[in-house]
This record gives sequence, C-alpha cells and structure tokens, in this order.
Amino acid sequence: MSFPSFPSASSLQGPSASHPLSPYGWDDAWAAEFAPYAEQGLLPGRVVRVDRGQCDVVTPHGTVRADTAFVVPRDPMRIVCTGDWAAVDPDGDPQFVRTLLPRRTAFVRSTSSQRSEGQVLATNVDHIVICLSLAVEFDLGRVERFLALAMSSSSGAALLRDGGPAGDGAAEPIVVLTKADLVPDTATLSYLVQDIEGVAPGVQVLTVSSATGEGIDVFSAIVSGGTSVLLGASGAGKSTLANTLLGHDVMEVQAARDVDGKGRHTTTTRNLLVLPSGGVLIDTPGLRGVGLWDAEAGVGQVFSEIEELAEQCRFADCAHDSEPGCAVLAAIEDGSLHERRLGSFRKLLRENQRIAAKTDARVRSEILRDWKRKGAEGRAAMDAKHGRFR
Repeated sequence: MSFPSFPSASSLQGPSASHPLSPYGWDDAWAAEFAPYAEQGLLPGRVVRVDRGQCDVVTPHGTVRADTAFVVPRDPMRIVCTGDWAAVDPDGDPQFVRTLLPRRTAFVRSTSSQRSEGQVLATNVDHIVICLSLAVEFDLGRVERFLALAMSSSSGAALLRDGGPAGDGAAEPIVVLTKADLVPDTATLSYLVQDIEGVAPGVQVLTVSSATGEGIDVFSAIVSGGTSVLLGASGAGKSTLANTLLGHDVMEVQAARDVDGKGRHTTTTRNLLVLPSGGVLIDTPGLRGVGLWDAEAGVGQVFSEIEELAEQCRFADCAHDSEPGCAVLAAIEDGSLHERRLGSFRKLLRENQRIAAKTDARVRSEILRDWKRKGAEGRAAMDAKHGRFR
C-alpha cells in the first residue's frame, strides 16, 4: 500500500488541533503518552475496526491494515479493540500494532465462557449510548445492567503497559429511546420516559426518531464532543441512528421483525466512524447477553437510592431481608421504593460477586468467611430459641 508524503512521526507531536488524527480524538494528552514511541519511529493510530486477528488503523499516513500478534493475544482484556490508540510500524509488509496506549475508559462485559473472562467492547469512549427501541416493551432489568457496566467503565480501563489502575474516570451514560415516531401520543411517550428515568437516576434520557428527525439535533450536539459508543440489542436502531448522524448510509440496516421487534444482526463488527458535525461514533453489533464484569461501583450508582436508604438502617450489615429497623424495607412498605428495584439490586450484586470470586482469591476468602459467620449466627440463634447453650 502506498501513501502520499506526510510528516515524519517525530514531527507530529505539535499542537493536537493541527494533527492529522485530531478528527479521531487525538489531543495533547495522547501526544504525551505517545512521545516515547515517536522517538522509536513508530506511527500513532486509532483502531477503527478489528476482525480475524487484524485491524484497520487510521494513521497520519492513511488507514493501514495491521496484524495484532504482538499485543498479548491470549488475554481477552488486552487484545486490540475498536477505539484503542496504538503504536504502528511506519512501514513493512505486513505492518504490526506494536503496543497500545493506556486506555482511559473501557466498556467490558463478562463472556459466556466458564472461565469468567472479560470482553472489551469499546475503549477510550466519553459517552456510552444505550439504545432502546420504543417498538418493544422495555426490559428494565437489562437497562440496569447496561447502566451498571457503563458507570464502571473506568474500572475496566487497565493500563496495558503495566496493568495499573484505571484512567481518567468513567464514561457518561446516556439512554436514547429510538423510533419515537411509533409512539405518537405524547402522554404515553412521557410515561415511557419516566419509566426509564426511574431506573436511571441522574442519567440523561432522550427520545429520537431517525424517520422524522425528532431529537436528532440534540443528540448530535451531545456526541459532537469526544467518542461515543452505541450499545443495545439487535433491532434497537443503532445503525439507522449512525447513518442519520453521518448524513448517508454507511452501516447496513434491515427491518426488525414485526412479531417481536428484534433485528437480524446486520452489524457484525465494531466500527469507528467520524461524524461530520464533530466527534467519533462506534457502532456495535446487537448484544444478546450483558453479563456484569467488575461492576460493583456501577451497581451502587445505579441503585443509589437503595445505598442511601441503607445508611439509615439500624444495623450496619443489614441485609434488607427481615431485620428490625431496616430503612429499605420501610421504603418498600410505604411505596417510595419499588420491590422490583430491590430484587434487581440483590441479583446484580450476587452476580458481580460470583464473577469476582472466580477471578480473585481474596474475594473468595471473604465470601467463605461471611458464609461461616452467618452459619454460626444461625446456629446460635437456634440454640437460644430451644434453650440450648454451648
């Protein structure tokens, strides 16, 4: 592959605004991270697509096809992902990604494998856009899962160079309700928005329609700054929304099935696209499973009202089951907290704890100690009830 004449890698460390990669999100901080690799004569680039052990990387010399074999291929948390910033060979046949720059954020879910591995879906994103179709009934529990992972996006951003802690902070989640033209009644639409706002405290909820243009200008203004990733089930309208923002059809789309509103997985890879109004968009295939991964902090944020109520419980270790003086149970009784929310909170915490226990010996030890403590307390209570003393 031949390219026109461009500046050398070492001369591309000036102001980020004039850098050829600035439309893809290059800034002064990335330039500083890349400086050691520029001295080695490597090129900076952003990964725009990954498939079959290779990736498309946009560099100051154009888009190149690069092999990923040098980047720890056996660790699913460290493999090259769409959105990564990379150091690439300036020439060679084939070209290689030599290393990845530390990730600022990463959206990670657990895989369906028995090894309980994490799968990185997108990296270095500023906005995580959860797309829900108004053509089908909402699964509120699934929305809570997405939000918990989104709010934990900084914890998944491992520094690839030395395995250190996360980057600058979590990405901002946004819930976008697509196909608003299918709900012409404004009162009904308002109730649906309230349903989502009830499970997404502090999260912006937008209604949009690619067919009529409703809400597109507002959404376009939000994603014009930074990198955004579109997530959701097949048929949620992600690719149609991407095409609308781009102003022409880039992503292939198909109509959802009338019987259940599900799509047909027309998007098969994660693709990074530059928007004409500014900003970068990552479109993703539809997600069937959304398993939690290192999402304890995110679960706490999604269910912040339960966390706040728990601070008012009589006992610090209240399980919100049948303990006296439980503020959480009192809120359920007076109707200020829905019982479904507490059930979902417990379910997600248990799931996240199971995943953590499979990968962290310390967590397994803490769980075992907790089980033993509760067992001893239960036996002591039974002995006291029947007048037995040890």
